[in-house]
Amino acid sequence: KVKVHMKEQPCQGERRLCGESIFKTGKAMTDKMIINLALFGMSQSGKSSAGNILLGSIDFHSIFAPCSVTTCCSLGRSCHLRSFMRRAGREVTLQVQVLDTPGYPHSRLSNEHVKQEVKEALARHFGREGLNLALLVQRADVPFCGQEVTYPVQMIQELLGHAWMNYTAILFTHAEKIEEAGLNEDKYLHEASDTLITLLNSIQHKYVFHYKKGKSFNEQRMKILERIMEFIRENGYQVLTFK
Repeated sequence: KVKVHMKEQPCQGERRLCGESIFKTGKAMTDKMIINLALFGMSQSGKSSAGNILLGSIDFHSIFAPCSVTTCCSLGRSCHLRSFMRRAGREVTLQVQVLDTPGYPHSRLSNEHVKQEVKEALARHFGREGLNLALLVQRADVPFCGQEVTYPVQMIQELLGHAWMNYTAILFTHAEKIEEAGLNEDKYLHEASDTLITLLNSIQHKYVFHYKKGKSFNEQRMKILERIMEFIRENGYQVLTFK
């Protein structure tokens, strides 16, 4: 079972409404929305690759390796996605900002070093604008069980504070492996470990699958972003700010 460790952190998230602050009116009667996302997960879970999908560009270094690749936090910004959606009868242009973080646990860095690195990055990049969503990146072809898989969840809990459940979703990478195994998403989740089921219940079943095969880069990206926007909308466009 996932254990919640609620520790007081100077950087702990505070909620605020930001429905207006993330919209900037342009000259052509269109609105601009900036959403801020942070990626968490174990090493080789596909965080950096997922970040590149969300940004629509290759901003983060992503390779297969027998060790942790990312050693520091890095912020990427997407180009503008014009007419991504409509809100209050107005077209909305979307820009995505993604914070990539080191794998946790890390093969070369201590847990405390990684937590401090992420804590400072959250305050530096999202201190004022706020974080819309933390994405826990998990390989769909790796069972979510054992003590190690809960470490990234515990870090999210510590850094985001008591409201972490409202601002966390799971991004399953390598989802094409599900189809190769003759399963669909519902059957996959039905057969998931108790640890994963408990986590999904805690975060109100906010999850999205990333399929690499059979879809273009842009199709993959749009499907994931549309799902993420559903989560943000359901959360009332609130953000977590960091001091």
